[in-house]
Amino acid sequence: MNLSHYPFPSKRNTVIANRGMVATSQPLAAQAGLDILKKGGNAVDAAIATAATLTVVEPTSNGIGGDAFALIWMKDELFGLNASGPSPKSISKEALNKRGLDKIPMHGVIPITVPGAPSAWVALSERFGNLPLTEVLAPAISYAEEGYPISVTLGQNWQNAYKKYKEILTTEEFTNWFETFSIEGRLPEIGEIWKSPAHAQTLRLIAETKGDAFYKGELADKIDAFLKEHNGFLSKEDLMSFQPEWVDPISVHYKGYDVWEIPPNGQGIVAQMALNIYQHAEIRWQDADNIHQQIEAMKLAYTDGKAFVTERAQMSVDTNTLLSKEYGEKRFAEITDTALDPKPFDIPKGGTVYLATADAEGNMVSFIQSNYMGFGSGIVIPNTGIALQNRGYDFSLDEDHPNFLQPEKRTYHTIIPGFLTKDNKAVGPFGVMGGYMQPQGHFQVVTHTIDAHLNPQAALDMPRWQWMGEKRIEVESHFPDYLVRALARKGHDIHLTHDSGLFGRGQIIWRDQKTGVLYGGTESRTDGKIAVW
Repeated sequence: MNLSHYPFPSKRNTVIANRGMVATSQPLAAQAGLDILKKGGNAVDAAIATAATLTVVEPTSNGIGGDAFALIWMKDELFGLNASGPSPKSISKEALNKRGLDKIPMHGVIPITVPGAPSAWVALSERFGNLPLTEVLAPAISYAEEGYPISVTLGQNWQNAYKKYKEILTTEEFTNWFETFSIEGRLPEIGEIWKSPAHAQTLRLIAETKGDAFYKGELADKIDAFLKEHNGFLSKEDLMSFQPEWVDPISVHYKGYDVWEIPPNGQGIVAQMALNIYQHAEIRWQDADNIHQQIEAMKLAYTDGKAFVTERAQMSVDTNTLLSKEYGEKRFAEITDTALDPKPFDIPKGGTVYLATADAEGNMVSFIQSNYMGFGSGIVIPNTGIALQNRGYDFSLDEDHPNFLQPEKRTYHTIIPGFLTKDNKAVGPFGVMGGYMQPQGHFQVVTHTIDAHLNPQAALDMPRWQWMGEKRIEVESHFPDYLVRALARKGHDIHLTHDSGLFGRGQIIWRDQKTGVLYGGTESRTDGKIAVW
């Protein structure tokens, strides 16, 4: 049977429960989070369990060596955590120039930045968790040790990466990637059992030492030794000096709701800026003029985001200015009846996992985790299962660029968790992963929810568009033809794309403020699953 072929449209209903809910892109990870809820864990414990399990059951998009961000609604208050790691202390433009480099490579030891994901698990557990980290990480350890069958979307992404890496990752430092992510030295197939005992032992060490093994102990030593051997920049000193940052989330008001994101260095502000611009439009359901205005608002927001967003302390424009009423009005006034041609930028593809959790007490978590581009740098530390991210690829060597490479600097970050409130009460977590699609996905999910009053599953199922730079717009193959034609007449360079995976993968949990009932939607474009209690 062909597990990748589905000739007929399928339908998912919104999932409803009241004692607990976990929504993510992989069924085994969702179930792991639910198991922790049933053992007395809260939404934070469930989020950590799901995130750790995702490093095992969806390694094509995230890993122990990646970054993470979280928005946490706990006891009627919203908290933010930025666990993105900085560049190494020893890296600089001069150091790269001495190696004959005029840009940062996509793979290898150079684009590796400090991994923040394990620190996020520890910080969340210590501040908000009910259960010990050893119990919370147990499901992930079990899947790594005993193995699991590779699911459909996971298998497709794994096979694509494996074939690509066979062609481009041919030097000795990449050997461990192939040893870790193969089965008996060959490409894994959908339905085959894959296991990683070394990954399990690493998770066990992180749990037992509350992260110290990774940032100060034996795992840090292994990372340091391997990267030194291969002329990398990341060192044990970089790991030891890292701490995740608790931050105040930022919001924009949109038609009675507050849309929350993590502040820069993340790109969540781009979605907020687009909403701030678009809210001045007259809303008409599935109208070409409206969708044109949505696209133009996103183009303007993204152009400004790429020009200004970096480490918050180094931004030349204050975030309050970018989210101000005056900014939204000014930018909306620039939208005409034809497509604009803003300053273009390159949009690479991304690999990320997103999850949302909720418990019976009203606590909720919006959590996102990534190795950046698929498996990341292609570097796996021997005998650990640690695949290191390539987040440093987003740095620029242009000294006038806001993301100019400097030591101990966090770059522009693509991964963004979202959260929605109304009248200072939680509506719930939402997110759409997928590189530079993420703020565009957030924008579309929020407008579908608030303007079109769609339920969470329908909001996720809506055909999506994505701005790719200049006037190029990609739309899903089932995007309505009358809208495609009308947008083309307005000057948009429209392209139908059959790979729905390029349009992000989202999850939503909304909570009824009166009854406490939870309503969840999951992504039909992947192996999405909602586990409920």
